[in-house]
Amino acid sequence: MPERPPALFAMTAQNVPHLFPPELLARLREHVAVDPTRVAHDLTDPRLRDTLARTEVLITGWGCPRLDAAALDAAPKLRAVLHAAGSVKGFTTPEVFKRGIVVSSAAAANAQPVAEYTLAMILLAGKDVFAFRDLLRTRRTFPYGDIIPGIGNHGRRVGIIGASRIGRRLIELLRPHDLRVSLADPYVDEAEAARLGVPLTALDDLLRTSDIVSLHAPQTPETRHLIGARELALMPTGAVLINTARGALVDHGALIGELRTGRLGAVLDVTDPEPLPADSPLFGLPNVFITPHLAGSQGNEVARLGRTVVEEAERLVSGRELAYAVDRTTLERSA
Repeated sequence: MPERPPALFAMTAQNVPHLFPPELLARLREHVAVDPTRVAHDLTDPRLRDTLARTEVLITGWGCPRLDAAALDAAPKLRAVLHAAGSVKGFTTPEVFKRGIVVSSAAAANAQPVAEYTLAMILLAGKDVFAFRDLLRTRRTFPYGDIIPGIGNHGRRVGIIGASRIGRRLIELLRPHDLRVSLADPYVDEAEAARLGVPLTALDDLLRTSDIVSLHAPQTPETRHLIGARELALMPTGAVLINTARGALVDHGALIGELRTGRLGAVLDVTDPEPLPADSPLFGLPNVFITPHLAGSQGNEVARLGRTVVEEAERLVSGRELAYAVDRTTLERSA
């Protein structure tokens, strides 16, 4: 068995046991020499000087310090960053890639619960569950046996904005259901859309023709307020906007204005700002369902991220290619 490379956790310390419960931690330590009680918050901390000087693998997660030149200078032997979360844009810098350090992300693992959450919300929105829940709470009775017009998921039109990992996984999860799914993404061509099994649609056309619109685009300067007043006005009356991507993709001022008319509905797991101020009108609007950024990995789902890192560590040590290496050339337009 090859010698285990020295590794160091760099994340919020309390997340380590959630990401790496005992069985996973033991498996990780079969491949890298890492101390779970030693977690870096500042890579320029003098107390970590000796540890960093030996570190070859950095195991990162939520709360990871920024990997700038000063931090990397402290870890001259660093050759891999294995990230036990999704996006690496918040802490990596061009210097990481310039030095030939390979970066891996558990974004694919984190895509699964987000896609599952979104699938659930699409099906619930199609039944107008949230409005009828509130109606039943108020009236405490309902006309049993009546057919309720205007709801249901038979042939419901669902528009997916963004063929990200989450968007692609959602398309797969939607496939068994009797829905009409379309996709808008400027980086996808007709051939790729055909492989995904969905028609490619211009954004405006998708908005005009979808009963439910779900956002899965990354946050970039180009996608800020991708959905604004003009775009919201294109959506048909009764349509629902679902956002599990980033809050800044939606102009919240425009959204609030449209929602106040009662013409549209929204399911928001992310907002701008996040969290919302306590006096935000969104909390009081009956046609909005808000959840506290919980679509991504939570509770027992978090260990799935740790397992991805363990599997990447196994590949790294055995000299195999990493399965989830981050592509520097597409990083700017990824989540």
